[in-house]
Amino acid sequence: MNDNEFNYTNSNEFKQVKSKKARGLGSNFLVSFISGLLGASLIFGICFYVPEIKNKLFTTNVATTPNITETQKTETNTNNSEYNATLMDIAEYSETSVAVSEKVLPSVVGITVTYNIQSTFGGSAEAQAAGSGIIITEDGYIITNNHVISSESSTSYYQITEATAIQVHIYGEAEETLYDATVIGSDETTDLAVLKIEKENLTPIEIGDSDNLRVGEFVMAVGNPMGMNSSVTAGIISALDREISSEGKTFVTIQTDAPINAGNSGGALVNSRGELIGINTLKLSSGEGIGFAIPINPSILIIDQLIEYGSVKRPYIGITGSTLDTATAKRYNVPSGVYVEEILEDGPASGKLEVGDIIVEAEGTKVASISEINNVKNNYEIGDDFTLKVYRDTNYINITVKLAETPEEVETTTQAKPNNNYYGYYYGY
Repeated sequence: MNDNEFNYTNSNEFKQVKSKKARGLGSNFLVSFISGLLGASLIFGICFYVPEIKNKLFTTNVATTPNITETQKTETNTNNSEYNATLMDIAEYSETSVAVSEKVLPSVVGITVTYNIQSTFGGSAEAQAAGSGIIITEDGYIITNNHVISSESSTSYYQITEATAIQVHIYGEAEETLYDATVIGSDETTDLAVLKIEKENLTPIEIGDSDNLRVGEFVMAVGNPMGMNSSVTAGIISALDREISSEGKTFVTIQTDAPINAGNSGGALVNSRGELIGINTLKLSSGEGIGFAIPINPSILIIDQLIEYGSVKRPYIGITGSTLDTATAKRYNVPSGVYVEEILEDGPASGKLEVGDIIVEAEGTKVASISEINNVKNNYEIGDDFTLKVYRDTNYINITVKLAETPEEVETTTQAKPNNNYYGYYYGY
């Protein structure tokens, strides 16, 4: 008996050992292949059916068009950790526009202004202009542009007198229902005016904050373009603090591509919450999608004064001057700033500033033009001390003047006033 055929156990039992047969190459390959296939299938299934693993291994293309049948926002993070893109359902964008329109339209009115036209060839005719206004109180105070209600002008062939009648149409009422308006006050410098109609329970607009706007922010322009009542256009904020100069006047505006046409002047520029952030006023005549609005924050002080006094009480320094640019200043080896050309008699600067002085700072702020000095000065009140840093005779000195109220005879206009044609519609703004 072969000892290799049996094993001896502790229990004195004998156990036969099964003989081992060698496996062939084909059997080993088949087992390995099947094992590998099963393992790969398991890993593949885990990757695609376990969300946490799938999201980490596979990314979604951010350019994919969102499903317009869904109503929620889809937030997608790009590879740039500093930028998060929010893709909005087009239906939600539409609902925002609808909600803003429904909220704002009752607060925006149509304004019709009647003029007399005197021809140099004899005879006269009556004409009307269309504009817009914004309700700010329940009892009938309305703000608009000064140029909407005050368009006295003349050419070689005709002269337009001041308005003989101003009437207001309220949203939702019959077109023939008009309310006579009284001018409470107007200001050519800021192109603002306040009207009053005798009606109660109006819908005042909600005031927003124009100091915290962002370029690219959604906005809507509401008004009465081309005499068509209650029209709404949409766009974005194209630029902030846009300084516009026209006809020797300069002012700072919000630039928008929301269409602003003739008749939109005095209407509302609102944000996505339906809050007033600007008063539509200008359109660039030589371009499309370039309109401008007066920011509401600095306008509030003007509006308050127009209601209280009928005019704006502004402080003044009593000088005229021109910008001394960098190139000219370098040529004469002097600093750039505002070159003082004239000092008004009995004004605050009389006896303190001198012709030839170069003003380089106003209350610590660098200035390069009269408008920049005014921007700083208009934050102060009549009677306040106002300090100017001046370059004189190769030295820098500080000069303090006491701001006085601007006399009526002093020209203080720094804003642009749009042109109009004799039919009463405003173009080129």
